[in-house]
Amino acid sequence: MSAPEHLVFITGKLAHARLEKVAATLPAERFTWSIADAGVKVAALMTEEIIKRRVQMPDGATRIVLPGRCRANPDALAQHFGLPVERGPDEIVDLPAYLGLTGRKVDLSRHDLRIFSEIVDASKMTPDQILAKGLDLARRGADVIDLGGLPDTAFPHLEDSVRALKGAGLKVSVDSFSLDELTRGARAGADYLLSLNEETLDLAFETDAVPILVPMRPDDLPSLDRAIERMERAGRPYMADPILEPIHFGFVDSIVRYREIRARWPNIEMMMGTGNLTELTEADSLGVTALLVGMCSELAIRNVLIVQVSNHTRRTVEEHDAARRVMYAAKEDAALPKGYGRDLLALHDKRPFVQTPDEIAALAAEVRDPNYRIVVAEDGIHVYNRDRHTTGTDAMAFFPELSVESDGAHAFYLGGELTKAETAFRLGKRYVQDEPLDWGCAADRTQEDTTAFKTAGPTKAAHTKHSGPEAPAAERAAAAEPEQGASAPETETGRGQEAEPDQLAEPDRLAEPKSGRIVCGRLVTDEGRS
Repeated sequence: MSAPEHLVFITGKLAHARLEKVAATLPAERFTWSIADAGVKVAALMTEEIIKRRVQMPDGATRIVLPGRCRANPDALAQHFGLPVERGPDEIVDLPAYLGLTGRKVDLSRHDLRIFSEIVDASKMTPDQILAKGLDLARRGADVIDLGGLPDTAFPHLEDSVRALKGAGLKVSVDSFSLDELTRGARAGADYLLSLNEETLDLAFETDAVPILVPMRPDDLPSLDRAIERMERAGRPYMADPILEPIHFGFVDSIVRYREIRARWPNIEMMMGTGNLTELTEADSLGVTALLVGMCSELAIRNVLIVQVSNHTRRTVEEHDAARRVMYAAKEDAALPKGYGRDLLALHDKRPFVQTPDEIAALAAEVRDPNYRIVVAEDGIHVYNRDRHTTGTDAMAFFPELSVESDGAHAFYLGGELTKAETAFRLGKRYVQDEPLDWGCAADRTQEDTTAFKTAGPTKAAHTKHSGPEAPAAERAAAAEPEQGASAPETETGRGQEAEPDQLAEPDRLAEPKSGRIVCGRLVTDEGRS
């Protein structure tokens, strides 16, 4: 049996106790650990200079884990220490999962489901508009751009549209009740035709486009069987779609038909059109999509036709893309679709509250500056600084207690953050001060440079009340810098024993973080303050 890995967690004073508590739960047969306290209060304020100057590695260390919100560059630190350095999770409670102790390593890079995304009103758009729309759908996750034809609406620019999309390197399908439009689309180079039945199937033998076969009527499976048999005899590629029907209009029976076709034809390619559920059910589409993609995963249906007309399905491409990755990973692991990230959790988080009220109270007791911290726990919203610690559930009810009546910028900032915190508390979502709420795949996530501090927000210049650069001299003197009075760095072993004295780095004031203040919740460098 190999020796356990020796992890070194670099952190600050305020997080030390919580980190030690979680680290103590790590299995001894897999991990030994040390906590290297860099001598700062807030781990997010650690810079590469602080870590390099203050932290020394204990003997036997094999890997270094930084706090998720630390802005130091892992590659630069790895070169300095000669050990692998990685950025861990944002929240300490997620450390066991990050280390793979949930039983699996999550890989959402793979899937086996092809997304056909329909442009329903393509006949009313210009080729340039269609190309722009197709490129956007592809960027969001679509694999095939489906050109939808409308009944009794001419589509004279169909060929130009197909060629424009193909010229951009996109796969194209033509979706029409008109045999003439299907024929024209195929001749222009379309890759797929939606849809052919046993009466129109001759077209499949006149083109290289792959047909999607449908029954004459949704409940007429024998007609679909006959079309499948003909294509099988010819040895030509095709897909079969038994047609998913809306709720109260044959939905359950249509699900049964997918199962019956798969049982009769275990190896054929199949398609499911999900729009009759996502579009025609006024419910959040993410859950509906996850369920349908789960059915596709069980039945080895590797193609879906999706559509977005209603505003409530505006993220349908992203939802199908996220769902296909989760379902593929779970199927590969022979597991339930649980523990595969937060992309399919838009409204509620599985573990929304990462600190207990007692833990928050202990942290609040350590604070020595006037900057407000906001945290959400199971008992409500906690707001604290060196002078007060208040708990409530109504964002606006905090105002009289915060003493920001004369500071509009600070009041504006706190109002925004507290409203966000209230939303998180009521929905059961994770809240992190100064970060947007995570809505899963229902909204785009902000991409940030994780090796650089954030710039100050728009209220920074107007902020004057507490620790802002333009506060009165008396207030600035009373507002202790976040890192003043920080303890000397130390390294603690996995058994809670202090490291030997020669393992401790001496404090170095030259390495203090240049971001000396938190202004309106943002780290602001001295150079950036006027």
